[in-house]
Amino acid sequence: MPTILITGFGPFPGAPHNPTAALAEKLARARRPNLKLIGHVFATQYDAVDRELPALIRQHRPDALLMFGLHGRARALRIETIARNALGRHADAGGKVPDAPMILHGAPPQLRMAAPGLRLLQAARSTGVRAQLSRDAGSYLCNYLCWQATSLIGGKGAPRLAAFIHVPPVARGPRRGRGLLSQAALEHAAAAILGELARCLGSAGNGH
Repeated sequence: MPTILITGFGPFPGAPHNPTAALAEKLARARRPNLKLIGHVFATQYDAVDRELPALIRQHRPDALLMFGLHGRARALRIETIARNALGRHADAGGKVPDAPMILHGAPPQLRMAAPGLRLLQAARSTGVRAQLSRDAGSYLCNYLCWQATSLIGGKGAPRLAAFIHVPPVARGPRRGRGLLSQAALEHAAAAILGELARCLGSAGNGH
């Protein structure tokens, strides 16, 4: 039975509400025949990713990673295709500011993510939600997770696929009705992406 590890992030400076935490947990609770789903929410901290991602992979040996993060300026779902070897100067939720401009010195400037980008894009759009492919995951924790996950692909016991989806701000409270994505629409699109990723595992499809 294929296993998919679904992850989100908690709050971080400037974003006291991160919809990806509830999203990851809800997707992981869904019943899907012949598919094992594991949910996890990372604290938005570099050391949490460093510590917990390898431990989760050792424990669950997932066939694929489906990762979600919040992009505060996005107006559509962004299917990330590139992990950048870059670190910004923004503090994480624990107050840590990276002291280097790169994740790994001597490594390539970018890694192509092992994700079926076009298929995930089509799945998202089939729900009526705006979505696009992206080649820039930023230089914060989302990109850091993209890099760390992608660098594991191909190793012993590592996932075959690793997809990262940036989600835009979600309508809540007085912000409802202002053109923002609703939580329900986000969940619908994310479920479609999850289903397509599962089908890719079945067909060993990881083309872009």
